[in-house]
Amino acid sequence: MASMREIKSRITATKKTSQITKAMHMVSASKLKKAERKIKGFRPLMNKLRDMIDNIIEDDEQITHPMLIEREVKKVCYILVSSDRGLAGPYNSSIFKAFTAFIEENHESHDEFTVATIGFKAFSFVRRMNFELLNTEPIHVRDDIQFIDFNKVTESFKDDYISGKIDSIVVFYNRFINTLTQIATNTQILPIVNGHQEIEEPKEKEANGTRLIYNYEPGPQIIIDHLLPMYVENTLYGIILEAKASEHASRMTAMKSATDNAEDVISTLQLHYNRARQAAITIELTDIIGGANAVN
Repeated sequence: MASMREIKSRITATKKTSQITKAMHMVSASKLKKAERKIKGFRPLMNKLRDMIDNIIEDDEQITHPMLIEREVKKVCYILVSSDRGLAGPYNSSIFKAFTAFIEENHESHDEFTVATIGFKAFSFVRRMNFELLNTEPIHVRDDIQFIDFNKVTESFKDDYISGKIDSIVVFYNRFINTLTQIATNTQILPIVNGHQEIEEPKEKEANGTRLIYNYEPGPQIIIDHLLPMYVENTLYGIILEAKASEHASRMTAMKSATDNAEDVISTLQLHYNRARQAAITIELTDIIGGANAVN
């Protein structure tokens, strides 16, 4: 059995760790509320943008754009969205496992795809796996996400897609369901097929059920040329917001579990300490009694 001093030292260290994990849990809970508000405020914009694109395409069959054309897939660009830091439970590992399984199932060679990363953990993972990287430096994902943070890589993969260097762009990320559930999923953002697949929002209708018809100025083709790049950027931004909410939820759950485990360890160590203390007292009493009997 460990000495009383060693047990007391472990109890003190575990209590300090518990205080840290409890603080991290509270911080993540606060950040999660902000992230949820951002998602709820952003979704109406994406729904309206999607409705406009769908209406224009359906009303004018002559509309064309490279981002709408499906072609033979020779090379794919995968975008991995992760966190910059650890201590988030299975948040990062679930994405990496899903991506690795997808690659093994759908590709025979690493030459068939390239990878863009958002988040330091994804950047380190791709370099460790020796996959072809689109970005040469990690793109950090701060809590107050801005377009400028990932604008450079967005322009890079859009240019590569339009020029024909890549034929499809798929994003792997954790989709936020609720505080306890985040699902590792993938979404194709290019080419755009029937609007955004993940948003299920009905088109605007009049009271009699007929679909509203719009007149677009200066012209449908010009509007599509401006809307589609904006749509791709906003789709990626929305995905990063989902991922950030998932990160906070996963870290909050992980820190709550760590705090509970620390409290269990403290209780167990306190029990061992009490037993060691009782054993020490018993030995001292035995020595005193033995000494007294020897004197008599």
